[in-house]
Amino acid sequence: MADALSAIPAAVLRNLSDKLYEKRKNAALEVEGIVKQLTAAGDHDKITAVINLLTHEYTYSPQANHRKGGLIGLAAATVGLSAEAAQHLEQILPPVINSFSDQDSRVRYYACEALYNIAKVVRGEFIFHFNKIFDALCKLSADSDPNVQSAAHLLDRLDIVTESDQFSIEEFIPLLRERMNVLNPYVRQFLVGWITVLDSVPDIDMLGFLPDFLDGLFNMLSDSSHEIRQQADSALSEFLQEIKNSPVTLLQEICHQISQLYYFLTKLHFWPLKGITVLLLKSVDYGRMAEILVQRAASADEFTRWTAITWINEFVKLGGDQLVPYYADILGAILPCIADKEEKIRVVARETNEELRAIKAAPAEGFDVGAILDIARRQLSNEHEATRIESLHWISTLLNRHRQEVLSFLNDIFDTLLKSLSDPSDQVVLLVLEVHAAIAKDQHNFRQLVIFLVQKFRTDHALLERRGALIIRRLCVLLDAERVYRELSKILEGEADLDFASTMVQALNLILLTSSELSDLRDLLKQSLVNAAGKDFFLSLYASWSHSSMAIISLCLLAQAYQHASSVIQSLTEEDINVRFLVQLDKLIHLLETPIFAYLRLQLLEPGRYIWLLKSLYGLLMLLPQQSAAFKILRTRLKTVPSYSFNKESRNPSTLSQDFNNMNMNMNEEEDSSSHNMNMSNNGINFASWLQRFQQKQHQHRLHSKTQARSFSRNISISSKEVKEAEKAEEVRGPTPELNRPPVSRSSRKSGPGQLHL
Repeated sequence: MADALSAIPAAVLRNLSDKLYEKRKNAALEVEGIVKQLTAAGDHDKITAVINLLTHEYTYSPQANHRKGGLIGLAAATVGLSAEAAQHLEQILPPVINSFSDQDSRVRYYACEALYNIAKVVRGEFIFHFNKIFDALCKLSADSDPNVQSAAHLLDRLDIVTESDQFSIEEFIPLLRERMNVLNPYVRQFLVGWITVLDSVPDIDMLGFLPDFLDGLFNMLSDSSHEIRQQADSALSEFLQEIKNSPVTLLQEICHQISQLYYFLTKLHFWPLKGITVLLLKSVDYGRMAEILVQRAASADEFTRWTAITWINEFVKLGGDQLVPYYADILGAILPCIADKEEKIRVVARETNEELRAIKAAPAEGFDVGAILDIARRQLSNEHEATRIESLHWISTLLNRHRQEVLSFLNDIFDTLLKSLSDPSDQVVLLVLEVHAAIAKDQHNFRQLVIFLVQKFRTDHALLERRGALIIRRLCVLLDAERVYRELSKILEGEADLDFASTMVQALNLILLTSSELSDLRDLLKQSLVNAAGKDFFLSLYASWSHSSMAIISLCLLAQAYQHASSVIQSLTEEDINVRFLVQLDKLIHLLETPIFAYLRLQLLEPGRYIWLLKSLYGLLMLLPQQSAAFKILRTRLKTVPSYSFNKESRNPSTLSQDFNNMNMNMNEEEDSSSHNMNMSNNGINFASWLQRFQQKQHQHRLHSKTQARSFSRNISISSKEVKEAEKAEEVRGPTPELNRPPVSRSSRKSGPGQLHL
C-alpha cells in the first residue's frame, strides 16, 4: 500500500473519487501515465501495489464515487500497461466483473466501460476469462437501465472470440446450455446472437455441440416476441442446412482417429491445418437431437411442431444407422402429427412416415420391434382416424418383415387389436382384420383368433349386430372361408350360452346365404348329396347350426336335402314357433326370391322330381300367419308351380295329393329299409341320426327358455307382492289430508302434458 501511495500523488487519489466525472477522468489519465513509467522501468511490484490500491480502496468501497473512480483507474492502469497488461489481468478483471452486480446503475455502466477499454488493450488474452465475462454480460443484457444495456451491447460487439485461437468451445458450451432456458427476451436475443456468431467462425465446431442448446432454440420458437422467434428460426435453419451439407457419412470413421491429432496440433499452436481438421471433426449426433425433436413435435405451438417435424424428416433421410435405436420415439412423434390440424404439418408427417417405413433395419442393428409395436398399439386409441390407420399399417409392415419377433409380443397387442374391431371407422376395422389375418396364418394363432372373436361377440352384442357381417365376410376373404366357418362351427357347437349360440348361428347363416364372398361355400354345400367335400362341410356345420331351427332349414335348402328339411319342419313343436322363429322365417322367405335361390325356384318346374321341396315349402307356408307379407309371397310363388311336369305327364291336384301320400308311404318304407341303401341315396349321410341330434339340441333350448321364463315370473311375482304390501301400508295409514286443495272436477282429471294416467 505504501508503494502505491508513494507512486500516486494524494491529489490524484482525491480527484479519483470526486463526484465530478471530469476530475475522475483527469485523475485516471494521471494514473495511466504513472503506470506507463513503472512499466517502462519494469517495476511490476509497484504496479501490483497500485492495482491493489485501486481495487480495495476504491472498487470495493461503500462510496459509489469511489467505486466509479476505481473502475476508471483500473481501465487506465491497463492502458498504461499496454502489451504487459496480460500478466496483471488476474488482479484487474475480478473487481471489474464484480461491479456488474453493483446496486448503482452508474457503477454498472462504468464497469462496462472499463471492461471495454481493458478488452481493447489485452485482446486475445481476454479470452482466458471469457466464461466469467460472458456470464456477466448475459445478466447485463437484461439490465433494468437502458444505458447499462447499451454499454453491454457495445462491449458484446467486440470480435475478441473470432480473433482468438485460444477460445475453448468445450468450456463455453456448459455455460451456454445453462442459460438457454432463460425467459427474458433480452437474454434470449443475446444468446441467439452469440450462437450465430460462434457458428460463423470456421474454426469452431458448433454443430458437434448442437444437442446441448438445440432444445433452448426450439423453446424460443414459441416466444411472444416475433423478433426472437425469427432469430431462433434463422439459427435453426442455418444449422439444419449445415447438417444436410455435412460430410458425416464419409468422414465419421476418420473423425475419431484425427481428433487426437487435432488436440496435439492445437496445443502446439500449429494453426495452418486447423480449418481442415475442424472440417473433418464436424459430426452430427442424430440420436441426442432426435430425443429433443420428438418432445418438441408434441408442442402446443404450431410453429414449433412444424419445425420439429421438418427436422425429423431430414434426420430420417440423413441419419442412417445412428437413428435406428430411436425409430420408436420418432414414430411416436410422427403418428399424432399425421392427423394434425395444420395441413403443412400433416404433409411433412406423412412423408416422414413413409420414409421411415421404407427403411429396412434388423433387430441385430438395434431395431427394437417391441418398442415400435408398443407405440403403434398405443396410437390405436388415438382420437384421429388417420393416426389409427397408420398405426395398423406399421403393425402389418412389422408382421411382414419380422413375423417371429412380432408374434413374441402377441399377448401385448392382441387385446388392443380386438378392441379396435369396435372402432367407428370401417377402414380401421378392415385394416385390423388384415392384421388379424396375417397373425392367423398358422393354425394355433388362427384358432386363438376365432376363439377370441367369438368371446368378443359374446360380450359385445352391439358389435355382432353392427359389424358382425363385415368382420366375418372380410375374414373369409383374407383367410380360407371354409376354414373360418368350420372353426366357428366347432366352437359354437359346445357353446354354453345357448341364447348367444342361437344368435351367432343365425348371423353366420344369414352371411352364408347372402354374401357374394361366400358363393363358393354355397356351391360346395349344393354338392352335399353328391360328393365327399360337400358332405363333409355340410356335416361340419350341422351340429352348431342345430342351435337354430331356421338355420338348419336354410342349410338343408341350400344343400338340397329337401327330404330332411321337411323332416325338420315336421319335428317343430308349438314352443319352437315363437316370434323369433317367425322373424327368421320371414327373412328366409324373402331370400328365396333372390338370385341365390334361383336354382331352387327352377326346380319347382319339376314338381314330380322335387316333391320333397314342395312339401318343405308348403310346410313353411303352413307355419306363417296368413296375413303376413311372407305368407303372401310364398303362396304366390307356390301358385306358379306348374301342374305339368316338363319331363313327365300332366299333373292335377288329385295326382299331387297322391304323390304326398306316396311320400309318406316311402318315408315309412325307408325307415324299414337297410341303412346301407339309405346311405347310398343320401351320400352316406345318416339323416335320421342327425335329426335326432337336432331335436336334442332344440330340447336343450326349450328347457333353457322355460328356466328363463320361470325366473322372470318369479321376479314379477316378487315385485307384485311388494306393491301389494305397500298398498296395504297406505290403507293402514289412511288417506293423506290435502289441505287448501279444491275438489278435482271430471274435466280436471283429463291428462295434460306431463301428467300420468293413474
